[in-house]
Order: sequence, then structure tokens, then C-alpha cells
Amino acid sequence: MIRPVHIHDAQELLEMYNYYVINTTVNFDIEPLSLKTFLDKLNIITADYPFIVFEENNEILGYAYGSRFRPRAAYNYVAESTVYVKHTAHGKQIGSKLYAELIKLLKETDLHTVLGVLTIPNEASIKLHEKFGFEQVANLKEVGLKFGEWQNVGIWQLKLD
Repeated sequence: MIRPVHIHDAQELLEMYNYYVINTTVNFDIEPLSLKTFLDKLNIITADYPFIVFEENNEILGYAYGSRFRPRAAYNYVAESTVYVKHTAHGKQIGSKLYAELIKLLKETDLHTVLGVLTIPNEASIKLHEKFGFEQVANLKEVGLKFGEWQNVGIWQLKLD
């Protein structure tokens, strides 16, 4: 089931998040986050944006949220979308279910545009975004350094209204 995030979900979400920090380039954090740092992030996001989890048999298998794209006022109507699926739960359409609900929730706000900011190559994430009508609008070369290698970032855009 998909439901809103609760503060008591934080430890389980943090473990999922830190897996991607430690093992992949899809996240540009270099060091795992502490629970306090993750809780601060969770509180900031949920103050203004939808944050949902996919739970099955009392286990969170994924989560998705919108967040501020950039801090300047002209960006107030743009959100960045994020989705994480537990690395042991891929292939169950959890990301698609979460994204469908997240986009629905974002459309209920006064936002104009949502952006997916992806480390590329990442075929699964690209397919997910394009499935929901996102179009690639930018290809930034060598903008993140992780694991001693330069990473490329693509930006996919979906107009909500």
C-alpha cells in the first residue's frame, strides 16, 4: 500500500537511502547520512511537499517525494522528484506505483513543473521518467565526482498544468 510518510519510518528509509549512497552513483552524497541529518531532511521536505512510502507486509519497499529544486524565489513553482526502491525489491513496479501517486499529488498543488535529475547512464530511471511523460531537457557532462569518476547528469521535465 502507498501511504504518507511517518516520522517513525525514518530509520528504515535511511537504511534504504544509505545503501544507494554507499553502493551506487545514483545519489551524489559521498558519506552515509546520520539519522539526525536524515530526520532534518525529512522534516524540511514534508513541510512543503508530498512524501509517500510503499509498504508491504509491514516493510517499506520504496519511497518517493517532491522537493525544492533550487532556493531562489523564481523556482517556487518547480519541484524535483525523487524515488527510491529497496535494492532487493526491484522489478515489482514499485517505482511506477510510487511515481503515479507522487505525480497525482504534485498536480494537486500550485506547482507548474517537476524535474527528474538523474545520474546517467541509468536506463531503468530514464524509462520510469519517460513512462510518465517526462522529456529530457538537459545533459550535464561530468558534474559530479563520485568513486573517483566524473558522473553525468540528465534532467527530465514534466509540466504539471
